[in-house]
Amino acid sequence: METKKEILRRLFTENDLVQEDVFKHQHYTIITRAGIDKIQARSSIRISYEVIECKPEFAVVKATAWADGKSIETFGSALKGDYKSGNCNTWYVMEMAEKRAMSRAVLKLAGFYELGIFGEDESESFKK
Repeated sequence: METKKEILRRLFTENDLVQEDVFKHQHYTIITRAGIDKIQARSSIRISYEVIECKPEFAVVKATAWADGKSIETFGSALKGDYKSGNCNTWYVMEMAEKRAMSRAVLKLAGFYELGIFGEDESESFKK
């Protein structure tokens, strides 16, 4: 049985991730946008999106992803505001919600999420 460290090493190798694709953030390991794009390409993950809500200051997007006979549904959201009242400091809330849904879907489907690995788009505080 593989340890968590061995599983992560295997997943990183299978997806051709390099040091620049990953960084440590306080309590989490974060994969950059470029790293997530690599994982999606290497794993042939396809994603479709459904807009759940779209307002100027708030958006929710549902992502359905599939590869190798597996599928997953997850969501991404963005709320314009500072760190006390929102989770996005840009007016591009729909695009941010989509990026968050995509990151989460790819990482969940590829097996990273269950190991505590997150995408840098999931939170403003996750930025390098």
